[in-house]
Amino acid sequence: MRSHITPTYFKYGFMIAILVFTIACTISTGAPWDTPTPAAPVQPTASPAGEAGSAATPVAPLPPAVDTPVVITPELPTAVNPFASPTPDAPHNLPEIRSEPVEYTVKAGDTMGKIAQDFDVTIEEIYKENKVAPSAMRVGQKLTIPVHPPSPSGPSFKIIPDSEAVYSPGSVDFNVGQFIAAQNGYLAHYDEWVEEQNLTGSQIVQRVTEEYSVNPRLLLAVLEYQSGWVTQPDPDTFTLQYPVGFEKAGWKGLYYQLSWAADNLNHGYYLWRFNEENTWRLADETIIPISPVINAGTAAVQAMFTRLDGQADWEEAVSENGVYATYNALFGFPFSRAVEPLIPAGLTQPVLQLPCEIGDVWNFTGGPHTAWGDNSPWAALDFAPPGNQVGCVTSNAWVVAMADGPVVRAEQGQVIQDIDIPEAPADGLEQTSWVVLYMHIETRDRVEPGAYLHAGDRIGHPSCEGGHTTGTHTHVARRFNGEWISADRDLPFVMDGWVSFGTSIEYDGYLSKDGDTIVAYEGRDETSKIQR
Repeated sequence: MRSHITPTYFKYGFMIAILVFTIACTISTGAPWDTPTPAAPVQPTASPAGEAGSAATPVAPLPPAVDTPVVITPELPTAVNPFASPTPDAPHNLPEIRSEPVEYTVKAGDTMGKIAQDFDVTIEEIYKENKVAPSAMRVGQKLTIPVHPPSPSGPSFKIIPDSEAVYSPGSVDFNVGQFIAAQNGYLAHYDEWVEEQNLTGSQIVQRVTEEYSVNPRLLLAVLEYQSGWVTQPDPDTFTLQYPVGFEKAGWKGLYYQLSWAADNLNHGYYLWRFNEENTWRLADETIIPISPVINAGTAAVQAMFTRLDGQADWEEAVSENGVYATYNALFGFPFSRAVEPLIPAGLTQPVLQLPCEIGDVWNFTGGPHTAWGDNSPWAALDFAPPGNQVGCVTSNAWVVAMADGPVVRAEQGQVIQDIDIPEAPADGLEQTSWVVLYMHIETRDRVEPGAYLHAGDRIGHPSCEGGHTTGTHTHVARRFNGEWISADRDLPFVMDGWVSFGTSIEYDGYLSKDGDTIVAYEGRDETSKIQR
């Protein structure tokens, strides 16, 4: 059972811990338990401590949150230096750039484009070295992969702090709807059908923000830079279908465009966080070494624009005259909002339990895989309810709370719980501290927002609701201060003592406890059974 959670995704002038449990879900297509990709929207239109099994305890609305203190960067823009930017970060230990040719044997499913991307060269360079046309490649053929000519490092200009890239504590005091209305641009009067709901422009921005855990101010700055939708009442006609500039069939409309942007911002952000990339490949096939002294927020913007621009336009977009200037015009100096560090040294996961009731036998159906979209970290695990049926079937089993804390949101198959721990009491916000996302929770009997849950309290039934999924299950993932927390890295999932481990293959993985191992299996199998 797998699920793939994706959205149902130009150039103008100028990601709290969430847990999502799915039987086996991904935010893309998959096997019997795949998290659903939202259905294509209708053509958009613009108009001018309880016991296990106990019920949730209703509570009064949470009090207004106190503004979270932020660290203000001393250097601010001045008349003399309007493009102030913090000093670069200490150099990251990036993967070494290959300096010698290598031999590669063509495998089934390879294309020359894929091989070129894997080895940071161009198709033309492989062709010139081997005198083999892309269409003439055959399985088993040996190719010499040349070294891409050395080039200067990419720009080191820091565009935004990390906390302005993800849905962090710094966004607590930002009201998306009020800001968009005050600009009175095209976006303020826009509406679009998304999954049988007619949403306003501000509702779409908020939804994408919450789904991908990407900062709404960054999404608005990207949208304004690419199309002028935020401030202009009558933007250029050519921006109306693809306002972010990703012009591909199936990605028309604001929801799809912003979802694509958020997914690719996450891609750059977490690649940088994990030191997994050393070059950017631009839309014109230019390959640029990444500056080792940028930060993850800047890497997010640089990476997203590689998908859209050739070298000249990309260098403009990531310079002081690009997205940075647009953000500054809309919201002020970005680094004045920096919350640092987002992930404190020595961070530990709070105590969590498995998301099933005592005595129920579930299946562990998905090891570490993307939490949302195609490019977030492998932060999610999947679990399928008791029974032998496969596919999307009704289940009366219960997904239960993994810890104490209030429910922040419950919609579109999602339940977001703010985790209540002594060192960071729950504040009812999903941008701060630890948060768990439970995905594919059926509307029937689902807990309501505002309810306070104790570990073991019932949340709802596993289902196929929300995202693209091929079978009934639940998908769980964690966030801390807006960052998705990987299930297969330094801070693995630990539930009732079961520790998550991944492999180099998405969805593969296992849980280990006291010498016992449960291997993820996409379906029903004795070796994947787990219970409390």
